[in-house]
Amino acid sequence: MSAFSAVRIPFPAVVAARSTGEKPSSPFLCSPAAAPGIHSSPLRSPRLGRPPLAVFSDVLSSQKPLGSNSSPSYQAVISRDEALELYEDMVLGRVFEDMCAQMYYRGKMFGFVHLYNGQEAVSTGFIKLLETRDSVVSTYRDHVHAISKGVPARAVMAELFGKATGCCRGQGGSMHMFSEPHNLLGGFAFIGEGIPVATGAAFSSKYRHEVLKEAKPDGLDVTVAFFGDGTCNNGQFFECLNMAELWKLPIVFVVENNLWAIGMSHLRATSDPEIWKKGPAFGMPGVHVDGMDVLKVREVAMEAIARARNGEGPTLVECETYRFRGHSLADPDELRKADEKSHYAARDPIVSLKKYILEKNLASESELKAIEKKIDDIIEEAVEFADSSPHPPRSQLLENVFADPKGFGIGPDGKYRCEDPKFTEGTAQV
Repeated sequence: MSAFSAVRIPFPAVVAARSTGEKPSSPFLCSPAAAPGIHSSPLRSPRLGRPPLAVFSDVLSSQKPLGSNSSPSYQAVISRDEALELYEDMVLGRVFEDMCAQMYYRGKMFGFVHLYNGQEAVSTGFIKLLETRDSVVSTYRDHVHAISKGVPARAVMAELFGKATGCCRGQGGSMHMFSEPHNLLGGFAFIGEGIPVATGAAFSSKYRHEVLKEAKPDGLDVTVAFFGDGTCNNGQFFECLNMAELWKLPIVFVVENNLWAIGMSHLRATSDPEIWKKGPAFGMPGVHVDGMDVLKVREVAMEAIARARNGEGPTLVECETYRFRGHSLADPDELRKADEKSHYAARDPIVSLKKYILEKNLASESELKAIEKKIDDIIEEAVEFADSSPHPPRSQLLENVFADPKGFGIGPDGKYRCEDPKFTEGTAQV
């Protein structure tokens, strides 16, 4: 049985009723040939000119564990170059995060550090389809999003070390990666905090296109907002879904449902664990996809990004995935059961892609090892660069804090107040 089947949701009520006997006809998720068992069914509204798609996962309804791999998997057709690009990006993210763990425990990083191991298929599947002009808004688990968007690994590592050569000059740290040249609009420490920023970026794109007449022949700039399952009961999430659909904003809302919000199981925290259904409730397509399969994610991402770029509006995509480490490196990860963790470890997205590449003769084992060796060298160089880089000067302390350059941060003499020896008088010296 396919992990996906159609659902007809009568407007305006949301009732998941399994459809049967329909022929695949959806132009959205993927072609029928590429993904047998995926069917479309209309969700009709008098206001909508085109029925959005709702795709239903039968994982929950059949009482199987989320992300069950008992169903036959489809694989989209990709070229050798595409496959190797995906593989390199996923391995780079994994090795980078593993090195972060080492550096954290050696005392090179401080505070909370949230790693992305296991979720690489989501970041790679979406971001490698974007153009430089497109924007990405992340969460506190943002290192790999930054790297996938093109921020050099050395700049991300230096930021984690709190060094002046980091992508935020050492002022952002683990949870606040930002890069203007790459249109990475930041990691955000509080859940839901980045979704309004992403919606604003999408509004800006449409405003420039329609009001300022800065139309581009290849369509609108697209924003992709990443967030977790724990965010989806947050008010900002619903407000932004409504606004994005109302104004047909060029945005893709990507839920990285790793099943746990810190130590709270997703199945215990929400009345309806199928997050994708919240999309059709606002009139936009809602899609559920196996987030442990980069090819499935990529296929969905292609259609969602194309819809946004063509001015057809937003899409909500729920990617069922799993993190292989605790919530952060300070989390002993004692709440999740061992059999659950081993189940998802056996579905490692990098191992699955490697197997696919070899089975389809897209590359040889030696070619993949060469990529892995290249990445090891990149990460080693990133650590050496970060470790040898200087710390930010004290004069940088109040930069980007006060809008008024003559305000609190700068004294009458034009110098930063923090440079005054008496600035920290009476406070603890760290």
